[in-house]
Amino acid sequence: MLPLALALALQLPAAALQSAAAQVPARAEDPPYEVELMRLSEILGALHYLRPLCGSPDGSVWRDEMESLLDAEVQDDERRRRFIERFNQGYRGFSSVYVKCTPAAEAALARYIEEGGALIRNVTTRYNR
Repeated sequence: MLPLALALALQLPAAALQSAAAQVPARAEDPPYEVELMRLSEILGALHYLRPLCGSPDGSVWRDEMESLLDAEVQDDERRRRFIERFNQGYRGFSSVYVKCTPAAEAALARYIEEGGALIRNVTTRYNR
């Protein structure tokens, strides 16, 4: 189950789910929502970088949310590594481009918050039974 703080903080349109689905091939043993969770991991990494850069006093909240996701969803080391790689990819992708908050960084931040919320809604409504 995804943490309530994360579910409340993120909101997103379903169109972004299609791009997420194309990015990570799922393994046979992975749950059907694996692609969405991998994308969510990447978004959490981006938020962990962008939110403080743009003045939010989040501290480690997004890394903590990632840890909660790992605790709730990951049972094996290889899968855990893949989730962490995606988190780091999201973080590094923005840290290599933005050294200060710009309008483009704020726009990316807003899009990622929206996309993350949509992913959470999709996974929890389709698979939380």
